Amino acid sequence: MSADTVSVTGWGRTAPTTARLIRPRTYEEAVAAVRDCGARGGIPRGLGRAYGDAAQNAGGAVFDMTGLDRVHAIDADGGTVLCDAGVSLHRLMEVLLPLGWFVPVTPGTRYVTVGGAIGADIHGKNHHVSGSFSRHVLSLELLTADGTVRTVSRGTPLFDATTGGMGLTGVILTATVQLQPVETSLMSVDTERARDLDDLLARLTATDHRYRYSVAWIDLLARGAATGRAVLTRGEHAPLDALSARARRDPLSFRPGRLPAPPALLPEGLLGRATVGCFNELWYRRAPRARSGELQRLSTFFHPLDGVPHWNRIYGRSGFVQYQFAVGHGHEETLRAVVRRLSRRRCPSFLAVLKRFGDADPGWLSFPLPGWTLALDIPAGLPGLGVLLDELDEEVAAAGGRVYLAKDSRLRPELLAGMYPRLAEFRALRAELDPHAVFTSDLSRRLGV
Repeated sequence: MSADTVSVTGWGRTAPTTARLIRPRTYEEAVAAVRDCGARGGIPRGLGRAYGDAAQNAGGAVFDMTGLDRVHAIDADGGTVLCDAGVSLHRLMEVLLPLGWFVPVTPGTRYVTVGGAIGADIHGKNHHVSGSFSRHVLSLELLTADGTVRTVSRGTPLFDATTGGMGLTGVILTATVQLQPVETSLMSVDTERARDLDDLLARLTATDHRYRYSVAWIDLLARGAATGRAVLTRGEHAPLDALSARARRDPLSFRPGRLPAPPALLPEGLLGRATVGCFNELWYRRAPRARSGELQRLSTFFHPLDGVPHWNRIYGRSGFVQYQFAVGHGHEETLRAVVRRLSRRRCPSFLAVLKRFGDADPGWLSFPLPGWTLALDIPAGLPGLGVLLDELDEEVAAAGGRVYLAKDSRLRPELLAGMYPRLAEFRALRAELDPHAVFTSDLSRRLGV
């Protein structure tokens, strides 16, 4: 087991802190790391794709779990996999696709670990159909603060506290996950333009039930009658009979492409309003008004940015904030108001996506609620950004909505309980399970979780 003192940051690169990074390679080493993590405690970390400070621990320990990355067993008939928490979704796709199985939920990157997927209770383009990742986890093994390993089954309080609990109930060691059957490694994709936000919401409300996967890119720089204009992309796993005769020879191949990495540090201001405005205009205009049945690679449909290593560098030295919130059905006017404010403010975001959420998930701190979620990237150096986001937080909270903890590094703690109604239960279970706060993070200290 190795340990080094390093600077640790989230994917947004906005709030680096220094911690002792410990890399256990066995379960026994993980137990030893937890027992000896020191007065500042420790927090598990996967591949570092949490945007904010959830997997950081200033002055304490961070457990890098990527060394525990074995796939233990696959039930190719029943469609389940038992694996270490350090296994990435990318690795699972490599192993499972040739057998006709796909991960049940994937976010916008496949470079997240199974443990991270559970800890953040990730969601994807299929939440309105399939829910979040934890809904497909049958059981897990959890290393708790006293150094014991517990088998935790779905439907128990500890399971519901752990799924979405941001690593604060313990270190996930293994998980058994139910998979999604597929006939091919391609997607059948429908694309259409929406002229404004109201048009987009109407299209999603009327027809989203026909698709397993759905997402909309929104142009947040468009104003006037075009405010909230969007490109709506929806898809299904392509059946075998949709492929050409040549493609049917190897229908389950997984060959994601990869582009050169951007420079380590791009000039400040490169992604200003003019640059992003040009990109948004081109992106909207090049999208078809309506196109059905286009075959795309899984990586193209789900993870386009994974083809650009270290794409988070494009925002320069200051990094970026990814702001994601959700509001329930009946609060569409709050969503409209936020989009109008961002449009008037001319926020230079070229990664703004809207999705529709289905039923809420059982995790006490899970993010999704029935309704809508908007996520956008904003350069951290944008003048007045902190004040703007604080005001948006207030609007979202007043509408009974919430922000996503896996992407947050700035929410004010007094808003948390209103956004997450089961926070008191989470705090009580954590106090009983971990009275000395062995598991702690920059996020938990900042928000008083």
